[in-house]
Amino acid sequence: MPLTLTLADVDRLAAEAHRDQFDKIGVPYIEHVRAVSAGLAPFGVGLRMAGLLHDVLEDTAVTVEDLARAGVPSSVIQLVQAVTMQNFDGYASMLDAVAGNYGAALIKISDNAHNSHPERLARLPEDKRARLAAKYHAARGVLWPAVALEDVRAIVERVNPSLLPDANGPQR
Repeated sequence: MPLTLTLADVDRLAAEAHRDQFDKIGVPYIEHVRAVSAGLAPFGVGLRMAGLLHDVLEDTAVTVEDLARAGVPSSVIQLVQAVTMQNFDGYASMLDAVAGNYGAALIKISDNAHNSHPERLARLPEDKRARLAAKYHAARGVLWPAVALEDVRAIVERVNPSLLPDANGPQR
C-alpha cells in the first residue's frame, strides 16, 4: 500500500475485508458500506474512508492494527472505532456516545439512512422489517439532533430521500 491511501485503496481494503459477506437482504455487504460512504461525500475523503470501513472492526477479522499497517490515517481509524458496537454496552449507549462525536454521528446517520431505505426494508420478513424500522426511527431521534440540519439533509438526500418528507427539512 502507498504511504497515502486513496479512497479507491480504502474501497479495495473494505471489499477484501467484507469478501463473502452478505447483508440482511442477501446483497454483497460491500454495497452497504459503499452507500454509506457515498452519503458522506460532502464531508471529505476522510469521512468517506471511515464510511467504507465503518463495520470492519465489528464484522470482520480486521483489527485496528491491520488498518494502521495498511496505512489508514489515524483520524479515520478513530472514527471507525467510535462507531464500532463492540466498544459499547449496547445500541443505546453507542448512539449516545456517537451523538457526542460529530464525524461519528455523520457516519451513523448515513448508515441509518441506508439501512432504513424502503427498498431494503421491503425485502425483509414483516416482523424483522417492523422491528428494524422502529429501531432506526428511534436512532434518528438521537443522531439527527447531534448535527446541523443541513448536514442531515446532505446525507439523507443522497442515501434515502424518503426520509425527507417535505422541503422544510428532515423530521426530527
